[in-house]
Amino acid sequence: MRIISMAFFLLSLALQAQTYNWTAFSYPTSTGGRFDDVFFLNENVGWAARGGNGAVFKTTDGGSSWAQQTVGSPPNEYYRNIEFLNENVGFLGTLSDNFYKTADGGNSWQRVTKISPYPQAICGLDCVGTSTVYGCGAWFSPAYIIKSTDSGNTWQYIDMSSYAFALVEIVFIDENIGFVGGSDDDGAVILKTTDGGASWTKIYNSNIPFEYVWKMQLLDNNKMFCSIESEAPNSGKLIKSLNGGVTWEANDFPDVYVQAVGFTSETHGWMGGHNTGFYETFDGGNTWTNTGVGGVLNRIFFVNNNVAYAAGASIYKMTVGNLGTQEVTEDHLVRKLRIDVAPNPVKDKLNLDIHFLHSDHIIIGLYEASGKFIKNILKDDVSIKGTKKYSLDFNYPKGNYLLNVHSNLGRQAVKIIKE
Repeated sequence: MRIISMAFFLLSLALQAQTYNWTAFSYPTSTGGRFDDVFFLNENVGWAARGGNGAVFKTTDGGSSWAQQTVGSPPNEYYRNIEFLNENVGFLGTLSDNFYKTADGGNSWQRVTKISPYPQAICGLDCVGTSTVYGCGAWFSPAYIIKSTDSGNTWQYIDMSSYAFALVEIVFIDENIGFVGGSDDDGAVILKTTDGGASWTKIYNSNIPFEYVWKMQLLDNNKMFCSIESEAPNSGKLIKSLNGGVTWEANDFPDVYVQAVGFTSETHGWMGGHNTGFYETFDGGNTWTNTGVGGVLNRIFFVNNNVAYAAGASIYKMTVGNLGTQEVTEDHLVRKLRIDVAPNPVKDKLNLDIHFLHSDHIIIGLYEASGKFIKNILKDDVSIKGTKKYSLDFNYPKGNYLLNVHSNLGRQAVKIIKE
């Protein structure tokens, strides 16, 4: 018994001594935006999708080198996610009214046309089995799911407006059992299906309006780790379930606009968001440590417990063990729209000049200075980069207000005064 106990003790020490290293690749670059997604078939073959100034890159050597692939799309598209069924058949979701498929590993891409109605955006993608593909959208509403059972040759459109007003992420265990996350009238929401999307059951609600379930990770098909993007003064959160979504535990996270999430076990994982790089926890999210690596993280993708990749200000790779040298980049990129309010203080009109870096979607909510929500005062789909002017009636009492601006670049707050 002592020998067995000693063996377990030594194994425990060995596991605790493992060093997890996140490194940033120097190429490709995000060109002032960020990489929204990364997907790998195995440790070597993978793809990355750059959001603003959309571009796709492929590696066959675990990220040591990357080749840009031509999608042949209109300029200024925003690429949100990328997913492959196999080494040839893959899909590229955008926030720009286009959805693409490749049948040759990304050498050429074609716009998917056999969907009706056509989705405004694909915010989440998941390929399961040998021929089934699910997608969802949009973070800016409406809520819908698309599904193909023949490798993307034909598609079904599922209206989800009775369940949510926005969907961001979708993950499936197999062709029939899966989850979708987003936002409904009661805040962040997770829905579950056991019949391939024909019916859905709500299994989680944050009960805080305007929160979103942004990313979801399935570990061993029964453990779920999800990020909740919130609005100040509320905290961003990690929510987790260790029993397939029957019960949930929530832990606050240092970034209100948290997005990326990835765990190797019930207790060890990382999160990051609009204002943060890799924060690490060893106690299931009770405490977090800033690793000092990374910025504006959106996706953490695990190939296995020893190798993972992530998308943010750069493309990142995680390995276990001592790498000898570690490239740590100062890439805590702040991704914000420039918003000019003139005049401020405001009188009867709220005049906004918003400088868009690329095609975008924008929702502006009006709040009292205390943080109490009043109403959404603007929703717009922007097709090209440049400055766009808005003049909105502002018939509200004198005082201080906050504008919560939500775009493809994330969220930000703007203070205004009404005279």
